[in-house]
Amino acid sequence: MADLLSGGYLQQRQNILITGATGGGKTFVACALGEQACRQGVSAQYWRLSRLTECLHIARADGSYSKQLEILAKQQLLILDDWGLEKLNVKQATDLLEVIEDRHGLNSTIICSQLPVEQWHSMISNGTVADALLDRLIHNSHRLELKGESMRRVQ
Repeated sequence: MADLLSGGYLQQRQNILITGATGGGKTFVACALGEQACRQGVSAQYWRLSRLTECLHIARADGSYSKQLEILAKQQLLILDDWGLEKLNVKQATDLLEVIEDRHGLNSTIICSQLPVEQWHSMISNGTVADALLDRLIHNSHRLELKGESMRRVQ
């Protein structure tokens, strides 16, 4: 974690994939990394994946899709939370591929998911898009697998 907090992954334009059970602290860790990045002068944006896909859907309808993609591409750090809660349909997967393709090799992305990385392919309806999307995310990433009980449990 100390290495990640130093921001080296940002300079190397690497991604971080955080997986673990519900309440395990994935969002907390991602936001802590995001806050530290901001303290280092890095632009960052946080999205729940369902809200991002809805925003992109609306942007297609109102003509602001290209502008929205440009805004997402320019963020030095993009945090996508709740990856894999629902299966992505073909349009959502294609939109997400556009976002990740525009960022690939230029900026870093943090993904938080309850699903292990090995199951991500099955949550994307189109296998070809899944291959392209995951190829851009996984091969240049750090993986954090959080274990333990929910932090939300009342003790």
